[in-house]
This record gives sequence, structure tokens and C-alpha cells, in this order.
Amino acid sequence: MTSTARRAVDRVSAARMRATVHELAADRYAGRRVGTPGGRAAAAWLAARLRELGGDVRLDGFPVADVRDLYATPVLEWHDGGTTRLRHRRDFAEHLASADLPTPHTAPLAPSAEGDLRGRWVPAAPGGWARACDLAEAQGAAGVLIARGTDAEGWMPKMIAGPPTRGVPILAVRADLHRRLADTAAERPVQVTASAPLRRLDTHGLNVHAHFPRDGKPGTHAGSPWTTDDEPGAYAGSPRTTGGESGAHVLGPGGGVGVRVLLTAHYDGVGDDPGARLPAAADNASGVAAVLEAARVLSTSPAASRVELSVAFLDGEEAGARGSAHHAATLPEDTLVINLDGAAELHQAASVEAGGPAHALLATLDQAGRLTGVPLRAGAMASDNRRYAAAGLPAVGIGMGMPGYQTPAETPDRVRNDTLLAAARLLVATVELLARRG
Repeated sequence: MTSTARRAVDRVSAARMRATVHELAADRYAGRRVGTPGGRAAAAWLAARLRELGGDVRLDGFPVADVRDLYATPVLEWHDGGTTRLRHRRDFAEHLASADLPTPHTAPLAPSAEGDLRGRWVPAAPGGWARACDLAEAQGAAGVLIARGTDAEGWMPKMIAGPPTRGVPILAVRADLHRRLADTAAERPVQVTASAPLRRLDTHGLNVHAHFPRDGKPGTHAGSPWTTDDEPGAYAGSPRTTGGESGAHVLGPGGGVGVRVLLTAHYDGVGDDPGARLPAAADNASGVAAVLEAARVLSTSPAASRVELSVAFLDGEEAGARGSAHHAATLPEDTLVINLDGAAELHQAASVEAGGPAHALLATLDQAGRLTGVPLRAGAMASDNRRYAAAGLPAVGIGMGMPGYQTPAETPDRVRNDTLLAAARLLVATVELLARRG
């Protein structure tokens, strides 16, 4: 690594990143679910930070359909001479295919998914929830109870995108409690009281885009105006290509050829539960913090004169990577995409998934990992990088751990400084190496 690149890597600040994580995990953002006031407030905060760094910033809205909204705390208890009350997200959780059941409904528990199910709660056999739903819908059952595991800390993580809604309420019960409930029903009558206040919403997401001009003057590039928001496929700060070809490199100062790099991280979370915080510190305030810090360092690095650097903070990832799907089709085909999803707790190595024509990008990332001491390994990264790769772009996804993933335990104190530093340094070193090769 050159001395210039080393100085850039050494400028990365853990304190700045930690402040970003704490900000985005704060109560006022309410878990940052797509389409919510908290999500929009987070987008505005990020846009302001990017403008402070000198970026040309634009907020880009897009539709998001079929988001699952838990609008009240669900109830589940059973009565067999005494009452057993279960705790939401510890003992049971909403199932994403559930029909809406806004108020608690009490009905007998059927001994199994066979026989007379009318007006009864139905226990689904392991792996047989779809059949149980079919039978319950056909016979007018009260609802279906399925078995579900927990994470290593005993939580049932929240999700907001899932299979099509069924015609009956469905609740997921911790596997050991599901077995206990079925065993009890085989011995004596059991009454179940449950609610599933879950609705489907159509809403809008908001991507935050920033482009960092090479000459440090927002709104200009090599003597030519930026493309405007009204031009088909354009986004603010998107440079024109040489010769009008979408796959060409951009012109650098003095007509030199540069490299087009896009750093991405989704800023949305699954949103708070009614009465419970889900701060979304690891997924993905940590990734956003590292990308924002990398942008700060790179925007004033000498490498900036050889790289067209853009940042996208994406919305709607938790609802099916909707923000990246909306964005990917607008990009020139030679854009190199590096997506970071989770930078909270690096264990043995960062997981890396490459897609599209990413061989050269992956080789550069590997070299940056060796130079910064960040171990990398091939691993699935089911995140926004896949949307960019599906659009034919060279894209890599990087993940460095998410303790407390999508539960109330996903708090800022669990995001490690050394992992934030590793992630941001890896991004900075990768872009510095790409600049040298550009």
C-alpha cells in the first residue's frame, strides 16, 4: 500500500462511526422501518451528513408493496385448569403469512391437524404448516399454531416480508412449548386465546444518493453540468460517459480515465414492536456508519481525482431489497458496487459474496483485505448486492456480523469498535487500490 493510501486508512475514526450507530439506533427513529416517520427522519439525517462531506445529494422515492405491519402486541395463552401466558418474541411470534386477527379469540385446541377443526385452533405438525393451513381454511378453523426455533439468545427475530397471506391467523410457538401444548391437548381439553394483529401495507421508500465530484465543486464535472433528475435513468451526481456509451469509463480531470465506484449500505430496519424497541444497531446502522466514514476519508483523498465515488444509503432492504432493485437499473454497466450489510462483530473472517462480472473487483478486495489485516472468506450475503449483480453490475457484498439480529437485543453497545474500523479500512483500501489501477 502506498504511503498516501496508508494515511487515508489511518484517518478512519472509530469515534465518528460509533456516534453514527448511536444516532441511528436512537428512539426517535423507531427502528427505521421503510415508509415510517422514523425511516424518513433517518434518511434526512444521512442526507445532511453527506452534504457536509461535499456530496451532491438526492433523495429518491419508490413504491414498496406488501410490508407486514404488526400494529399491536399479539397475545397467546392457553387454559387447561390453569393459565399459561406466553411472551411475545421469547415464546411466540407472529407468522408473516397470518391473516389479521386484531383482538384475542378463545377457542378449543384440536388434538391434531386431522379430524374436526371447525372453530378450533389447530396445531401444525413439524414441516406441515401449509397443509395445516389448507385444512384450517377448508373447515373454518380459528387459526393455526406452528413450531418455530429461536436464535442462540432465545429470541424470535422480527421480519416484515414473507409469503402470501393465508385465510386464517397463524402464530409461531417456540418448539418446546409447541410440543408441550400438543401433548397437553392429547391428554385433556385445552382452550387457546390468541390474537395476531398483522396487516399488509403499501408504502414508499426513500434512497439517499450522494456523488462526490472530482474537483470538489458540487454540481460540476470536467467542465460539464451534471445530468438532471428529469433525464431517463439519471440520478443526481451521475456523470455522463465518454462517447455516450453506458459501459465507458468517465472522464477525469484533464480528460483522464477513471473508475466508477458505488458504496452502498441499507439504513432501514424492521421497525420497533408496539411497546418494544428494536434499535437495528448491527443491521444495519453499523454498515451505514462504516460507509459514511469511508466516504468522509475518500472524499478528501488524492484517490478522489481518479475515482468517481458515489454512495447510496438504501431503504426497503428488509422488505425485499426494494431500494437496490429500484436503483440498480439506473446505473452505468461498469459501476463497481461494494455493499456492506453488518459491521458489528467480526469473528474469524468477513463473509464476501461476489456477483456479476466481479472478478477484478473481488481480486482488489482480497488484496485490500491482506493489506489491512481483515480476513475474508466466501459466504452467502443475501442483501442489496444481489440486486446490483442481477442487473449485470460487478457487485460484492460484505458482512461482518450482526449480534442481536432483528431483536430488542440488537443494541449499540454490542457493535464493536474494532469491527467498525476493520470495515471502514477495508472499504477505503479497496477504493484506493481501484484508483491506482484506474
